[in-house]
Formats: sequence, C-alpha cells, structure tokens
Amino acid sequence: MPIKKWIVQYVIALPIIFALLASVQYLKGRSLEYSIEFGILWALVSVTIFAIRRFYNYRKNINCVVCNDLPNNNQGSGDKQT
Repeated sequence: MPIKKWIVQYVIALPIIFALLASVQYLKGRSLEYSIEFGILWALVSVTIFAIRRFYNYRKNINCVVCNDLPNNNQGSGDKQT
C-alpha cells in the first residue's frame, strides 16, 4: 500500500484546506476563533472522508486516474495479459 505517499499528500492538503475554509469563514464576518475552529473541524472531516474512500477503492482494486495508486493495467493499448 502506498501509505507513505498518502501521508505526504494529506500533510500537504490538510493545512491548505484549513486555510481555505477558515479564511472563507473569516471573510464572511465570523470571529477569528470560530473561523479557526470551523477550519480545523471541516478540514479534518473532509480529509478523513477522502482517505477512507481512497483506502476502500484501493482495497477493492478500483482504479482512480487522479489518485494513480494502482499500477497501470494497459487499458486501451490492445495488449492482453494473461
């Protein structure tokens, strides 16, 4: 399993999502404390849901072009492997 790759991606994604969500709440006029709490909570929720679904797809061998976690299965190349 590409756990190291996933951890690096989530370590990068978590603060970006937090900053985005917190800044939107702050720009909407919410207090700084509320914006930080909102950003932390929903960044964790969204990254957790994405990670669980990604792990499920990996275990069920469901290919994700964006995630690129599974090895290429030569779709469309005309070659069949036995």
